[in-house]
Amino acid sequence: MPSVSDDPRASDATVPAGLGDDASIRVENLSVTYRTSFEKRPTLKSTVTRMGRGERTVREIEALQDVSFEVPRGAVLGLVGANGAGKSTLVRTVAGILPPTAGRVEVDGRVSTLLALGVGFNRNITGRENVVLGGLAAGLTRDELAEKYDEIAAFAELGEFMDLPMRTYSSGMYGRLAFSVAVHMDPDILLIDEALSVGDARFKRKSFEKMRELCAEARTIVLVTHALGSVRDLCNQAIWLNKGRLAMCDEPDKVVEAYTRFLDVGESEEVLEDV
Repeated sequence: MPSVSDDPRASDATVPAGLGDDASIRVENLSVTYRTSFEKRPTLKSTVTRMGRGERTVREIEALQDVSFEVPRGAVLGLVGANGAGKSTLVRTVAGILPPTAGRVEVDGRVSTLLALGVGFNRNITGRENVVLGGLAAGLTRDELAEKYDEIAAFAELGEFMDLPMRTYSSGMYGRLAFSVAVHMDPDILLIDEALSVGDARFKRKSFEKMRELCAEARTIVLVTHALGSVRDLCNQAIWLNKGRLAMCDEPDKVVEAYTRFLDVGESEEVLEDV
């Protein structure tokens, strides 16, 4: 498999010119480093000398390294890369959930996030109550939530389950309600991490059409996905992350072409659906 540096397009990691004056999101020299500890298995010698006590070692993981880009207002940014490339870390940092280790992130507008299945939901309360909590957290008033509740519930298609504790929900039901809450919060900026695949085939289609509707309303959207076909269909800008670094920022077709060439998988229908 070729390295990123072997691909001439992969070296084009600069942001297209002319995006700085009206940016919804600006990321400058962003680095995020995790510190994690693990216990080393003791050797026979250390077992004798330390009475079998394990030794804890701290390891630093550079999830993002010196990443810079801008997303213009109303743009739809697709974010691609292999598992462990730093995509989710980047989106969580933009959302304000993770602090930068270095660099900075500027966000201009109301943000709605759909970062993982059921994140932010309380399993012990009802779907209805979780909608209220999610809306209040997003900055809506109770009157605004009352106006939106029926629309959120109808889109999620959960029926009587809206009044049952979310611990009774299947993973698909979790995803449907999470998606419905996120897209109905009237966000200026919508951050979505691997969420267009929730539910059955009919709900996936409805979710995709809702995304098209939001795009037409000139909302700023950041979409993390392995479905490269969705990047081509929905996005007008794309970023490829590789091992925490910005490998490429360009038009979606160019990024998808370079990324699939790097993976050496071609561009079949199956590949574009889930890479």
